[in-house]
Amino acid sequence: MLTHKQKIERIVNQLKEHKGNEPVSFKKKTVSHQVPKPQDKTYSDKKIDISNLNEIISINPEEKICIAEPGVTFIKLVNETIKYNLVPMTVPEHKDITIGGAVAGCSIESMSYKYGGFHDSCLEYEVISAKGDVITCSPDKNSLLFQMMNGTFGTLGIISKLKFKLISAKPFVKVVYERYNNLEDYMSAIWEHFKKRDIDFIDGIIHSPAECILCLGNFVDEAPYTHSYNWTRVYYLSTKNREEDYIKTINYFYRYDKGITSTHPKSFLGRLLFGKFMGSTNTLRIAEKFHSLIPPEKIPMIIDLFIPFSKVKDFMNWYEKEINYFPLWCVPYRKMQDYKWISSSFFNKIKDELFLDIAIYGMKKKDDRNYYRMIEEELMKIGGLKTLISTNYYSENEFWETWNKENYYKIKKITDPDNIFRDLYEKTCKASRGLGR
Repeated sequence: MLTHKQKIERIVNQLKEHKGNEPVSFKKKTVSHQVPKPQDKTYSDKKIDISNLNEIISINPEEKICIAEPGVTFIKLVNETIKYNLVPMTVPEHKDITIGGAVAGCSIESMSYKYGGFHDSCLEYEVISAKGDVITCSPDKNSLLFQMMNGTFGTLGIISKLKFKLISAKPFVKVVYERYNNLEDYMSAIWEHFKKRDIDFIDGIIHSPAECILCLGNFVDEAPYTHSYNWTRVYYLSTKNREEDYIKTINYFYRYDKGITSTHPKSFLGRLLFGKFMGSTNTLRIAEKFHSLIPPEKIPMIIDLFIPFSKVKDFMNWYEKEINYFPLWCVPYRKMQDYKWISSSFFNKIKDELFLDIAIYGMKKKDDRNYYRMIEEELMKIGGLKTLISTNYYSENEFWETWNKENYYKIKKITDPDNIFRDLYEKTCKASRGLGR
């Protein structure tokens, strides 16, 4: 087994051997948890192999700090930290999302109403530039680089090591399901919990505008029974019928691993026969392997939207009229600061501390309308934004009205002056659709 230093030297040598400015992408051990894009240019890129950056370096239970390489999956991480009754401050919903991917793509989950995204728990990154320089950054050292690594999808450099905070945990999570028959009362309940910070976890399922379920969880020491959702049971469906639930902590984190609101197989028999094997990772691995055979129009819509809390009612009125697809997954997200990768003009217009992540998972194409583009246009009207994991149609000018072009290129000139990692707009809005380089 190579040491961390030897792994870094291996990656640096690959980068220094790369001649010219042709784009490169990264070879990883796990599959990317992005929406499949059959025409994505990155499939044919030369690959920089970072697949062995997948080890936990240390866990300090007294200081509640972990240091690990970016390819460590959250299931591997939680399996180790739980031995010390500790867990990450934010654990994304799929087992094989990596900690590096959670930073690059800004992952959130049901502790985000208190702690923000996983990136908000990070204290330090080690970053490899396109030229092979190894840079340590933190809020106090190379602070703009530290901020800009979040949400930039590997276009500024390779995160090769992360240092991040952990929190105390208990063996089980008790979940209580509250039901609301209208969005206004639902939003009021979320806001009350946000102000009080009185529970450990909040997310929810909007099955329809008249059936809104709030899932409220707390760590507990004991459980009279437990359920898991890794085979025949489907978590989002259970929220329609249950009043409460007890789940082992590690199973709570991955209750959506078989699908958010787009579980496959859908039938009980199908899940009984194949459900053990068809988690999110296997589905994405199949899609990646056979990407050239998948018609783009056959890929269900998957998108996460960050709506300022004060604008949720306006957005949902538009959404019901224009799209009207349910169920939706909802995750309250606390904005921990005015992030440097977002344009300052965006935050000048939007003062909300709380956002609601409204996630559409599994919507099939109904007609010839471009729903991704429709949503982008509505988000720009109300001051919302979306994750860039799905298909994006922003013009370049529109894109940089939300993302911070000045800060981005200030760092790009240092870490990737020849643009071999592509820039953020080029990678997420053009190359992903088969356009440009």
